[in-house]
Amino acid sequence: MEGKKIAVLKFPGTTCELDVLKALREAGGNSHVVRHDQFDPDKFDSVVLPGGFSYGDYLTAGAIASSSEAMRGVKEMSDEGKVVLGICNGFQILVWSGLLEGALLENINRRFISKWVFVKVIDDGTPLTKGLKGRVLRLPIAHSEGRYYHERLERVKPILIYSSERGDVSEEYNPNGSVMNIASVSNEAGNVIGMMPHPERASFSNISPFGNPDGLLILRGIVK
Repeated sequence: MEGKKIAVLKFPGTTCELDVLKALREAGGNSHVVRHDQFDPDKFDSVVLPGGFSYGDYLTAGAIASSSEAMRGVKEMSDEGKVVLGICNGFQILVWSGLLEGALLENINRRFISKWVFVKVIDDGTPLTKGLKGRVLRLPIAHSEGRYYHERLERVKPILIYSSERGDVSEEYNPNGSVMNIASVSNEAGNVIGMMPHPERASFSNISPFGNPDGLLILRGIVK
């Protein structure tokens, strides 16, 4: 397999690495699962931090992984302008590491949420959302600490927000209480993206309950 190399970074407790690997390959990506203690950032053009329960979510979700040696490599990639994507637990790791601002708090209903939601693309200034502004995607979420919060909203760069199927945005369509219905944010440069929905679980029409490979629209961005 040729093309730019994408690392799928696995920490102890990561559970979604093979799903992400297969989805990236479905999108045409030259992707490889790499253990955190074998990660060499110089060998890859981009990196994905998949979902799961890194280090058992001890302390709080993503906190321990955020201070690992592997994350120093991820920061190097970020500084070089390479694409860094964190999905669910990966998003939590990016926030704890300081690569993304804000916090991911316990869901407002204090329960684990697993359901399909609609998200609206409101910023196409990232490689993952280029050309998708205004599109409404149907993706699954599965988290207990996914409520995005930031004290200074002027510093937040939302990429995806929870919405209705038609793209209407209100608290009615906010599954976890995130400020501004935020489901995904990026850094100012647009090369570091964190998202709570799982695009890899909506990348195969034959296993999606709705037959929609909307996740591929996101993952093709990192491949390109």
